[in-house]
Amino acid sequence: MSKKRVQRVSGVIFDLPGKHIKLNQLEAMAGTPDFWNNQEKAQATLRERNAIQEDIDLAKKIQELEDEIVILEEWVAEGEAEESELEKALDTFYALIQETEMRMMLSGEHDRTNAILTIHPGAGGTESTDWASMLMRMYLRYGERAGFEVDVLDAQDGEEAGIKSATIRFVGPFAYGYFKAESGVHRLVRISPFDAAKRRHTSFCGIHVTPEIEDEGEIDIEEKDLRIDYFRASGAGGQHINTTDSAVRITHFPSGIVVSCQNERSQHKNKATAMKVLKSRLAELRENERMEELEAASASKKEIAWGSQIRSYVLAPYRMVKDHRTGEESPTPDRVLDGEIDDFIRAYLLKSSEQPGT
Repeated sequence: MSKKRVQRVSGVIFDLPGKHIKLNQLEAMAGTPDFWNNQEKAQATLRERNAIQEDIDLAKKIQELEDEIVILEEWVAEGEAEESELEKALDTFYALIQETEMRMMLSGEHDRTNAILTIHPGAGGTESTDWASMLMRMYLRYGERAGFEVDVLDAQDGEEAGIKSATIRFVGPFAYGYFKAESGVHRLVRISPFDAAKRRHTSFCGIHVTPEIEDEGEIDIEEKDLRIDYFRASGAGGQHINTTDSAVRITHFPSGIVVSCQNERSQHKNKATAMKVLKSRLAELRENERMEELEAASASKKEIAWGSQIRSYVLAPYRMVKDHRTGEESPTPDRVLDGEIDDFIRAYLLKSSEQPGT
């Protein structure tokens, strides 16, 4: 990489003077005596302020790497540094630029927010519940590798294997922006471990991703529209979680949305979390209806079966993962199922950025 190339990168990604001006304006607003009179507006202002500060910090990090690379180039030319040191710095720089480019594509209203991901097996019985558990592991591994805080809000075991459903919250900047690429039907083709005849089976699983709405605004929920069930949590959690009715399931009659939470020992905390998930789902539903794109945007409304898949994972007779929206492929499904889905997310964001209105 030449010195000119290094300098050009930082110059085109960020408008730092403009961001500093905007940051100063927002901080001045936050310092006024009546700032918190309108809490909704105040919270929106703080979120915008934090987002701009993140961009400034990222730009600073890129500039520091640029300076380091320029110096290392000079030292290598003079024999005062090893070529391997320069290569390591360049690898770090390119990885950061790639991450930054992805973030620049995330300009949606909720792209910077936390993500709530739900998993529902489709056609295929035990095969699909096992497939759902494989996808759950994939997303947990990806979330951890990407640096998100991962919180399993609810997971219902399948009758023979796998899971009947799961809800996972990913906490961190741009969580929804990344995970929204996963909404849709995922198809698995493999030799079934549950078939004594070792025949090839096809399984389906639906993934639905919503942003966690911190400020629900006009989302009002009436008690008469809800049914709240309390039950004993299943799975690991110690003696207390298995002997008290701490788990909560909320059914919202007008929309048909059902959410549940069992990750906390406290019934009160589980109810509060479930209500937050419900409000996020309702906020997304309202936005989709307003845009008249509900069927296209909500993966959970599509039939979880043949012909509706967004991505196929083939383990037999050949090995391949292919995203049908972008054409992105990987010949190493084991690595993909271990959480290495960055290339698929990047391809989706690139394709979406090329389409007006996405």
